Amino acid sequence: MFVKRRSMLNSSHSSHFTLGAYVDLGLLKWLYFLIVLSLYVLILLSNLLLIIVICLNRTLHEPMYIFLCSLFMNELLGSTALFPMLLFQITQDVHTIRTYFCFIQIFLVHFYATIEFVTLAVLSYDRYLAICFPLQYSTRMNTNKLIFLTAFTWFYTFAINLVAVLLSSRLQLCGHSISKVYCNNYSVVKLSCSDTSINNIYGLFITVLTVFVPLIFMVSTYICILRECFRGSKQTRQKALSTCGPHLASIINFSFGASFEIIGSRFDLRNVHSVIQVVLSLYFLVVQPLFNPLIYGFKLTKVRELSKSLLRSVFSHY
Repeated sequence: MFVKRRSMLNSSHSSHFTLGAYVDLGLLKWLYFLIVLSLYVLILLSNLLLIIVICLNRTLHEPMYIFLCSLFMNELLGSTALFPMLLFQITQDVHTIRTYFCFIQIFLVHFYATIEFVTLAVLSYDRYLAICFPLQYSTRMNTNKLIFLTAFTWFYTFAINLVAVLLSSRLQLCGHSISKVYCNNYSVVKLSCSDTSINNIYGLFITVLTVFVPLIFMVSTYICILRECFRGSKQTRQKALSTCGPHLASIINFSFGASFEIIGSRFDLRNVHSVIQVVLSLYFLVVQPLFNPLIYGFKLTKVRELSKSLLRSVFSHY
């Protein structure tokens, strides 16, 4: 009994976690390193470009573009929560991460995912007002509401995810091996020897609050938008298609990615090849930050033209 308790205590105070989803790649690790590094640089440049374009051009200082700017900033946060550690781990033969770095990564990854859902919900509300109440849009989506929604998105998600990480950090752990290529909250909770009922209840609470409520809200707003489009003129339908198309594609893409991560964490997927498991678990952290700048940059005419203009002015100096 004494030996078991001492073993539990040592595990709970381990200075590191082992990331068990990594495999020995040999010399191929440098090829993977270059591929992942290229993806990270592409994500950084594409999102930074659109943030700069929106910030520098007064014609884009409208609610929709401000919310998009917040979305692009979140893509930078989410990719930075993953890629630097991923690049470091690819080059290592022993795939461990210090405990405090693991909890920082947990916070950043969950913070990113929550902000993504909430911001997409706010964008759907903005499009609902613009299409269903075009004459009242400027009064319904005024500066005060814009500031409140943006600040609420970031501070609210910061608070609820900080509580989740603090609840997990207090757990007594019986192991330190996480079967992923990055740390996530549920993987740490599964290692616990102590009572996790508070963690499970709080986890269910924030999942409902940050995933299901925003999804239901987005579906409701799009039902209203579609109803307005069918009743409205051809011009209304074209406006809805041009501004809502990229947003709807972004919602679907991120929902699929988040679903892969939730299923992979909650269910036994031993029959699925480990490489496929890794790819699916990384989908929402890799594809979404690449997808958003591409879909919004190409589909929104204002953003596309101003981005081309900025790039031309930059390269003309070289």
